[in-house]
Amino acid sequence: MRHIYIILYLFLMISSLSTYGFTKERTVIVYNWSEYIPAQVLRQFQKETGIRVIYSTYESNEAMFAKLKIVKGVGYDVIVPSTYFVALLRENNLLQKIDTTKLSNFKNLNPALLNLPFDPNNEYTIPYMWGSDVLLMNSKLVDTKKITSWNDLLLPEFKRHIFLSDDLRDTFGIALMASGLSPNTRNLQEIEKAGTWLQQLMPSVYIFDITAQKQVFITEEVRIGTAWNGDAFIAIQENPNLVAIYPQEGVPMWVDSFAIPIGAQNTDEAYEFINFMLRPEIAAQCVQEYSYSTPNQKALEYLPQEFVESPLINPPLDVIKKMKTLDSVGSAIREYERIWERLKVER
Repeated sequence: MRHIYIILYLFLMISSLSTYGFTKERTVIVYNWSEYIPAQVLRQFQKETGIRVIYSTYESNEAMFAKLKIVKGVGYDVIVPSTYFVALLRENNLLQKIDTTKLSNFKNLNPALLNLPFDPNNEYTIPYMWGSDVLLMNSKLVDTKKITSWNDLLLPEFKRHIFLSDDLRDTFGIALMASGLSPNTRNLQEIEKAGTWLQQLMPSVYIFDITAQKQVFITEEVRIGTAWNGDAFIAIQENPNLVAIYPQEGVPMWVDSFAIPIGAQNTDEAYEFINFMLRPEIAAQCVQEYSYSTPNQKALEYLPQEFVESPLINPPLDVIKKMKTLDSVGSAIREYERIWERLKVER
């Protein structure tokens, strides 16, 4: 009889704790690029699921990767690495495999954006948004009909008038493709050749940055330069003189994907969060907020016509076929970094 009273007492204690809010709150800790999921989307997820989102941000893949290595993948439930960093995270045993059977909305994704070289069979990642570099220029200051190639940036008329991204892999990718080479080469001579191409370009660069893409084109501080497709789309809305093209050599392509760190402590909540983000109407909200491309083919049904028809947000197939994903280059990255630092010092 005494045991019955003890069990009853414990049951009442647990019920009391629940009543007064002492049960563990469900949370999901998301580590993502800044300004990359709309606030209203996070609020909607919390309201629908009761799961509180703790949201931390980073400004570069390098910063995210360094932090994950230090904490050994513990402390975060969802991260959003870009293309080639997936391989680095996997090689360092910082990611857990994804169980797509837990994602009922996985079916909404475009098969053409699955099973890419950086993550075969999507064992570790689920694509969130994607995009590419484009060549953006001001039609008031540039004869845009004559510009078809990345090599046109080397024209003397653009000296001190170019914007160039301060992103190593992006910019090296452009230099390699302009030279007819793979943006993922590990060949040291080819990397050096791309470095020479960039060295030729440096005197023409007015701004070398990663955060001010839209602004410098909108305010016409530069005439021509590299831009990400989403930034180009927004900039053109602000300044109709701007024109974007996909150069004939093709462009580097990136995919930002959801992944679950090896040390995630709220994996059920992580899956709920990712599945929520794969809903087509949610994916469409993200596209409208940030103007990047979505792998969610169902989301196109929820987008305004100007987004669906824009080649910057919904590139035609012939353009996509020329795109190259940026993948891991292994130990060759040290050669890229050596040349990159030399270029920045000499600039």
